[in-house]
Amino acid sequence: MPKKEIHPQYYPEAKVTCSSCKTVFNIGSTQPELTVEVCANCHPFYSGNEKILDAAGRVEKFKARKARAKSK
Repeated sequence: MPKKEIHPQYYPEAKVTCSSCKTVFNIGSTQPELTVEVCANCHPFYSGNEKILDAAGRVEKFKARKARAKSK
């Protein structure tokens, strides 16, 4: 016998707001309103603006190790 009153309220048109680009769209959720930091419109991977950051000169370090290995 299924239990009643155990499932949360479902909102089929929940309002989602992106705090970065201020885009507003609707999805189904158990919360009536949601705020996200990054959405598919402004996320670098999905928007095609992805930039690979070279932290601490990793590429240069790799090239230097490769050059040392060739010289040996």
